[in-house]
Amino acid sequence: MRILVYEHITGGGMIDVPLPPSLAHEGDLMLRALLCDLCELQGIRVSTTRDARLGGLGLGAEAHLVRDRRGLGRAWEGLLAQVDAVWPIAPETVLEGLCRQVLEAGRALLNTPPAGVALAASKLETVERLARCGVPVVPTYPASSGASVKLPDRDGPWVLKPDTGVGCEGLRVCPDRPALCSHLARIPEESPYVVQPYVPGIAASLCLLCWAGEARLLSCNRQRILPVGDRLQLRGCVVNDLPGAWERCEHLAWEVAAALPELWGLVGVDLLMTTGGPRVLEVNPRLTSSYAGLRRALDANPAGLVLDLLASDRDPPRHPLARKRVHVDMEVAHVA
Repeated sequence: MRILVYEHITGGGMIDVPLPPSLAHEGDLMLRALLCDLCELQGIRVSTTRDARLGGLGLGAEAHLVRDRRGLGRAWEGLLAQVDAVWPIAPETVLEGLCRQVLEAGRALLNTPPAGVALAASKLETVERLARCGVPVVPTYPASSGASVKLPDRDGPWVLKPDTGVGCEGLRVCPDRPALCSHLARIPEESPYVVQPYVPGIAASLCLLCWAGEARLLSCNRQRILPVGDRLQLRGCVVNDLPGAWERCEHLAWEVAAALPELWGLVGVDLLMTTGGPRVLEVNPRLTSSYAGLRRALDANPAGLVLDLLASDRDPPRHPLARKRVHVDMEVAHVA
């Protein structure tokens, strides 16, 4: 089987703009880990695209250098015509279109289908669906510029963030309601935002393998999120660093998959571990940065688990998995 891995940030998706170092580092972490895992599997040939401004890969994959937007289009279309399957890694707003192109070309998609990506792209729609299905979530409210936002009467800080943003991108922590209203007045009318109460707890994430409304929990991760002014910054994570939380998180994984049966393959769930239990913030219908430590944490090849799922369709083999603790560092200073 020949597989195309397309990581949007490092694969040429930002070829006509300066590359943000933090995004490039995160993209490279995921890309290199996935390529290593795929290249180890028997009968697999791997191709990828690579922004020519970045260094080489040297991981056994066939890398096609991209120097401009036209070159990216040629590489994508040419490889799409040659491969059997495609594994895209991109922000949801880009990912949905990529997934549609893969399916329209008749290739196997190693990711959640477009309808699931479109749903998960909206934090508000995702939380509303989960809440209707009884999944514990952090309350989430639509926000708009210059309008009166219907929020519960409460003291304390609020979190304002784009409805379709990725991770901590565009997020602001507002110490009180007046500060929130001040920020709301300045957001663009055409940009949907959401508001959430700031809930104390441990920032965490789950790695799931999902199919047909079912899920297998692969890891429970503690996220290293640090405040920088009124913003939050993800500095990395520690895979399987939530001792004693496995059973609660496993139950939550089943609930999320049942509520979102569109999910398929590797999925990330961002949540808060609160005194009242885990509460979901958002769902990422794709590979996430914790993948960089997943192989060592499981003592198994996670890419192989996805290909097993593709082959078995609905009942993937249950390989025994370890629960080792592994650090994933996203500090830009450590880029090789």
